[in-house]
Amino acid sequence: MKTVTIDTTDRHEKIANAITNAAAIGRDELLGAIDLGSNSFHLAIARLDHGEVRKVASISEKVQLAAGLDEQNVLSEEAIVRGLECLNRFSQHITEVHPSRLRIVATNALRKAVNAQEFLQRANEILPKPIEIIAGREEARLIYLGVSHSNASTDRRLVIDIGGGSTEFIIGQGFEPIEMESLQMGCVTYTKKFFDDGKITEAAFEAAAKYTQTELLGITKRYKKVGWDNAIGSSGTIKAARSVLAELGLSTETVTLAGLQKLKKHLIKLGSIEKIDFEGVKAHRQAVFPAGVAELIAIMQTLGIDELGYSDGALREGVMYDMLGRLNCEDVRDRSVAALAERYSVDAKQAARVMTRAARLFDAAKDNLGFDDEDADLLRRAANLYEIGLAVGHSNYQRHSAYLLEHSDIAGFSQMGQAMMAQLVLHHRRKLKPDTLQAVEALGGRKLAYLCLILRLAAQSSHSRTTKAAAIDLTVSSPDAWQVVVGAGLHEELIANQLELDIPQFAKWGVALSVVCTK
Repeated sequence: MKTVTIDTTDRHEKIANAITNAAAIGRDELLGAIDLGSNSFHLAIARLDHGEVRKVASISEKVQLAAGLDEQNVLSEEAIVRGLECLNRFSQHITEVHPSRLRIVATNALRKAVNAQEFLQRANEILPKPIEIIAGREEARLIYLGVSHSNASTDRRLVIDIGGGSTEFIIGQGFEPIEMESLQMGCVTYTKKFFDDGKITEAAFEAAAKYTQTELLGITKRYKKVGWDNAIGSSGTIKAARSVLAELGLSTETVTLAGLQKLKKHLIKLGSIEKIDFEGVKAHRQAVFPAGVAELIAIMQTLGIDELGYSDGALREGVMYDMLGRLNCEDVRDRSVAALAERYSVDAKQAARVMTRAARLFDAAKDNLGFDDEDADLLRRAANLYEIGLAVGHSNYQRHSAYLLEHSDIAGFSQMGQAMMAQLVLHHRRKLKPDTLQAVEALGGRKLAYLCLILRLAAQSSHSRTTKAAAIDLTVSSPDAWQVVVGAGLHEELIANQLELDIPQFAKWGVALSVVCTK
């Protein structure tokens, strides 16, 4: 599939001016979101206005990352460079946004790419905040959040978002999603599968329809049973289809199945992607437009949708509203942690004891170890969930806990966030190994290793499962020299002995631990 380079100089200048004007009003009110989609990269800057997110500036560039994936899902160097060049341009516009008010998320193409880490490492050198690869259902949740805030309604709605490499389907009411799925179909994927030769044929549309019907088999019955009052679409494919239908006089504000069928005939009559010349289809979307239309028709036919509304809000708007919730102490991640703890019957009192100890140790070490608020949140959530693996089995339950945390769909978390939490619970007991330290540091740096050890101290000193157990205090004289003092209290000698046995384990991870018992 041929990629198209677009000169965006004028747009970038206009965006820079808009952001500068907004920053003059109040830099602390700015929010930023970057969405690394499979077809396009999007940047949105907004400001808070009486609790509402008001968009200041936005820009999209067609990077076509998914087009750079080969049959082994290796991302080509050319696609990596396209992405990095786009992010370099975007980085010029986020200097006025504080990193704590910026999120950068990546979707299907980087979920699939086997060399995604190479891209992330190079991209993170450009950006002020690490990129978060989010799971498909988390992408669906954020899309619904963006749509529900942009198009408020009390109706039960089906939201469809056709991306470059995946399509999200969400049924929700108000601001709460009810059903969420992300399926492996998108306009870039369909272009490579069915329209790669540039020809627009009836056979290509039929092949796309059959593929779509097969992909939808897993959700059609369930979604129809839940039901919806109306359907609404978001993102570029549906926006372009809506514009072209209006341009041809086939519909006005909505996308109709009847209109799409007539558009299909029009496209087949054109016969070639190169002949597409609609005002509503920009040059960089021309190559993927027939595939997007083919997928949309098949979706509407399979799900029995005659008419589809449109929302300007989508993933990047959802990211900003989700970030606003975090800033206002309404973090969906905490709700997710509580739900997991309840689902797996976590001993809430023991989790609270370990959280209290871990927080005390964290506060004592944070200045010398360079911890921040995000590290505190990570430790707190891991301490809450470190025993969920007991629901699977007692033997090596830390492995079960880690597996559940890394591989579950947990609302609000990125894949990296879940992986980091999994590492904390994995290493809270049993032997530590030098080679696992390398994996931990590759994921979250030396700080993640220190957090693992702090949770380990808290858990190891809480075996008696009582609040009356002797307290422990931590002194960090240098990052890799720690002293634990076991205070007077219940089981103080047993706690001291347990921690002394852990001294060789800490040494494997490069930390010299000493233990002092006051008795």
